[in-house]
Amino acid sequence: MRHFIDGRLVGSDRTVESISPATGQVLGSFADGGAPEADAALAAASRAFATTSWAHDRELRARVLLDIAQELENRRDEVVLALARENGKVLPEAGFEVDLAIPKLRYYAGLALSDLGSAAEVKPGLYSFSLRQPAGVASVIVPWNSPVVLAVRSFAPALAAGCTVAMKMPGQTGLVNGLLAEILASCASLPAGVLNSFTETGNDGAPLLVTDPRVGVVSYTGSAAVGKVIMRQAAGNLVPVSLELGGKSPMVVFDDADVDAVIPVLVKGVTTFAGQFCMAGSRILVQRGIADRVRDRLAESLLAVRIGPGDDPGSDMGPLIDRASAERVDRMVEAALDDAKPVVRGGIPREKAYADGAYFRPALLEVDRLDADIVQQEVFGPVATFEVFGDEDDAVRRANATDYGLAASVWSRDVDRPLRVARRIDAGTVWTNTWGLVNDQFEEGGFKHSGVGRLNGLRALEEFQQIKHLVHAVAPQH
Repeated sequence: MRHFIDGRLVGSDRTVESISPATGQVLGSFADGGAPEADAALAAASRAFATTSWAHDRELRARVLLDIAQELENRRDEVVLALARENGKVLPEAGFEVDLAIPKLRYYAGLALSDLGSAAEVKPGLYSFSLRQPAGVASVIVPWNSPVVLAVRSFAPALAAGCTVAMKMPGQTGLVNGLLAEILASCASLPAGVLNSFTETGNDGAPLLVTDPRVGVVSYTGSAAVGKVIMRQAAGNLVPVSLELGGKSPMVVFDDADVDAVIPVLVKGVTTFAGQFCMAGSRILVQRGIADRVRDRLAESLLAVRIGPGDDPGSDMGPLIDRASAERVDRMVEAALDDAKPVVRGGIPREKAYADGAYFRPALLEVDRLDADIVQQEVFGPVATFEVFGDEDDAVRRANATDYGLAASVWSRDVDRPLRVARRIDAGTVWTNTWGLVNDQFEEGGFKHSGVGRLNGLRALEEFQQIKHLVHAVAPQH
């Protein structure tokens, strides 16, 4: 599998094997890039922005995005299977990821045609125009947990806005990245250099995408720790950044919630993508009146989760991305037992059938202390805390007790309570009686340490644009 730079599929001096997180076996190999590939991607993107009509031709931008969507749809099943095998997602989750990406491309194709500025006669004979124009070369750095949709979520609005793109894909999904590169290469309408993508297992190329003077804007999805580094590095050139970072999403369940409806969703909140999801429902807050019932039913459901290979239709949850991640999560759970009661301990399975994989059974830990590490730190695995609260004020206090503010969920059959509580929770997305739904038309992003800026919706275009004020004074008629 190769990179896609300046309109061509290209290799690297170094080739790396991709390892199945389910079996530990080699799945294939891919070109591993670094600083040379980052420089080539930036050079191609910079040249395309300066010398082609891309920044000024909205019809071309719309056509390219529609063509990429069609090429991805044509190879949808192939990409889904590759995600299941290399990323570890079970097949329905892999399908969910790809099926989010395809309409997102089409949505931004529409916005490429409909994005407008404004105009007014501010005084007699004096006209002002607000013109949106692309920021230049957009650097996109993509995480491994959902590489297809999170790549599209950044590069689609960047392209719609008129930017050209240099994109770094994660080394953990080199084969999936290669398929995406082939899809881009098959898009005949895409001008050379407009969209460039390389895979990197190390960290030599990614910093160039932040610090190079050719960069006009940076879009990063990943951890809060790395996001802070990127913000500091980008400050050297005063480059704007859009950062969607970690989360510690509270699922707030009130006494009047429909328990039959909430339990399956809480389980999905813990186990979707094996918990490797920035919006994972990793904190379950339950009002005292139903806490015992929810705890018992949730424990029963989590114990029944079937772990297995992502491409096995019988699996409810696949492996983590690699064995090191499973061991890291297990250490976090073990350390948490100083402060928490193990409702479901979970952990690395010991059966021979799982010995070569990166599996981790779901864990549920009951905790009261809000300053406990397991409450405060993002685990990025199928681990949730169980916390009991009293009234609405207590629920809000607990929900807002971490540095994160990406998402939350409120469960209640009261008509007013969800909106009342949601307004007080510091999170970029709050769902009522559901979780994990994403709409292309509405922005998502984080409060506090969960990021800056927004993707999806109209705001995503603005992340990749500058606004120019044009003033025109009309000469009086003599």
